[in-house]
Amino acid sequence: MLNQTVMVGRLVDDPKVIKTESGKNVSNITIAVPRTFKNADGVYDTDFVDCVLWDSVAKSTADYCHKGDIVGVKGRLQTELYDKDGETRKSTKIIAERVTFLSNNKDKIDEKESTNSKEKTKEKNKDLDR
Repeated sequence: MLNQTVMVGRLVDDPKVIKTESGKNVSNITIAVPRTFKNADGVYDTDFVDCVLWDSVAKSTADYCHKGDIVGVKGRLQTELYDKDGETRKSTKIIAERVTFLSNNKDKIDEKESTNSKEKTKEKNKDLDR
């Protein structure tokens, strides 16, 4: 039997890492995954998929990814049953084995370097005016 899934979507929020009581890193993220077909109104619906990241996967994702970045998540599905207001409910999440960063971070780096370069030029011009 096999329990494996791969999803590609955009991060809904910035990933945050917390430490468990046992000292492990964990991060709970949600990715927005658009469907490949349009609904009756001609619009692509989006599914919001909860994922749990552990240890180094959680840490590196929090270090390098931000809200809106595209990521690929490979892992297994895990379903939990819980009671809410006397009703039994079900929650399904991806327990991530791997997260691949798919956004083009080069654009962000180029934009940051461009901004820094402009600021340095302004500072040099101020010094020349003195």
